[in-house]
Amino acid sequence: MAATKRKRRGDLAVQAKKPKRNEKDAAPPTKRHTTAEEVEEEERDRIPGPVCKVCEMKNCNKCIYFEAKKKQDLYMWLSNSPHGPSAKFLVQNIHTLAELKMTGNCLKGSRPLLSFDPAFDELPHYALLKELLIQIFSTPRYHPKSQPFVDHVFTFTILDNRIWFRNFQIIEEDAALVEIGPRFVLNLIKIFQGSFGGPTLYENPHYQSPNMHRRVIRSITAAKYREKQQVKDVQKLRKKEPKTLLPHDPTADVFVTPAEEKPIEIQWVKPEPKVDLKARKKRIYKRQRKMKQRMDSGKKK
Repeated sequence: MAATKRKRRGDLAVQAKKPKRNEKDAAPPTKRHTTAEEVEEEERDRIPGPVCKVCEMKNCNKCIYFEAKKKQDLYMWLSNSPHGPSAKFLVQNIHTLAELKMTGNCLKGSRPLLSFDPAFDELPHYALLKELLIQIFSTPRYHPKSQPFVDHVFTFTILDNRIWFRNFQIIEEDAALVEIGPRFVLNLIKIFQGSFGGPTLYENPHYQSPNMHRRVIRSITAAKYREKQQVKDVQKLRKKEPKTLLPHDPTADVFVTPAEEKPIEIQWVKPEPKVDLKARKKRIYKRQRKMKQRMDSGKKK
């Protein structure tokens, strides 16, 4: 069989025909105009998928998940895995144990008491959060690592549409409370039906995102700066304007009394020089010193 010769690339190069475009395809694609707020909401409510798998691996049905963004914003998820519900909070005003240096203390593994504000029973979403917090923070019955005594209490208080958390030690003598720490504030964002997502059961109308808060602060400072610049511009314009000369008012000099003219005295005698007290004291001191030296030299002879 005759060996077939290799064909060069130039011989094999065939221009592929471009498929015809329909009129529908020829139209330019519509651009989605997504605002920054919509993108922020999508990122804010995204579901951290691996967390649910971790709960299943550890055989846990309650989860607290901290999510940090931009190295300055901290979010906290409270979830009942795997069926829900779950809640997302913005953690604010965080003060750690190292920062506070409180005098209170408690044993590791001891049971905490849970104290809730009566306002938790007034609204349904607060009642749901109360039940979720009870299931997460309370000690399970007959847990092997739990201690058979109680020495501290967790308090949850509602103020300014936020949940304030405190940790106190219970002193045995008089049942007084001494703060242990840490302390922080939970600003509710949303409550979801599922675990880390799902249909929204409640959305906080008073919530303001950290980006929006920082934007408002920047706009306020920018407005103050613009106001100062406007004041400076007005002052410069006033300085450039020609000064208006007011006509002389004849009644302005009614109460002006002329001063009495003193007679001119010519001094014919040279005034005596002023006595310099410092120089006089120095001369007296030198004189006394010389006298002492003479008396001492006479005694030695």
